[in-house]
Formats: sequence, C-alpha cells, structure tokens
Amino acid sequence: QVQLVESGGGLVQAGGSLRLSCAASGRTFVSYAMGWFRQAPGKEREFVATINWSGGVTNYADSVKGRFTISRDNAKNTVYLQMNSLKPEDTAVYFCAAAAVLTSVPQTYYRWGQGTQVTVSS
Repeated sequence: QVQLVESGGGLVQAGGSLRLSCAASGRTFVSYAMGWFRQAPGKEREFVATINWSGGVTNYADSVKGRFTISRDNAKNTVYLQMNSLKPEDTAVYFCAAAAVLTSVPQTYYRWGQGTQVTVSS
C-alpha cells in the first residue's frame, strides 16, 4: 500500500511563499491521481488541488486559483504544492492524498498523509 509523508510546512508572513512536498512510497506512484486538502481549526476539510497521473490535468479550488500550483515528479515519487501570495486564511493543516482517478471529492481518496501545518501571519 502507498504511504504518504508531507513536509515543507511552516510559519510565513502574508504575501510570502511555501513549497509543500508529499513523498510516496512504492513503485506504482505514477498510477495515482494525487490531491491536496486542508483543514483549519473548527472547519471542515476542504479541497485545494488535484493532479492526474501524468501531470497533464489539474484542478484547483477557487480560493487558491492563480496563487497555488500543484505538480508532480514521478521519477522522484513526489507531488508538490507551490503556494504563493499566501493569506492568513490559508492557515491550516495541509494533507496530501492518493486516489485511483482525478477527483476533488475527499471520500474518493483512499490513502492520506499525516498532514503538515501551514501558518500565515498578518
């Protein structure tokens, strides 16, 4: 079974940037669609971005469109989330997850990482 580990979270000022990484175990990483989700205190987990197996198709939540970029490097078994122009409302625990197909529905993802904290100060 694939295992996912996020890294790259931290504390940044509003307007700054962070790059999150999600490293996947196993030899079949190329077969997975990957997604990023986030959950702020007291809020539901929400969709952020997703990418298909080849990296050729992506989808973004309206709240991050134009600021965040999802990408993947299958040779490194890693998916990334480049976050620019960060806002305090981006503060959350960010999770990566694996699915069989491209989807923004969290219930369709079957494997999740442990999460990494992103805090944006004003």
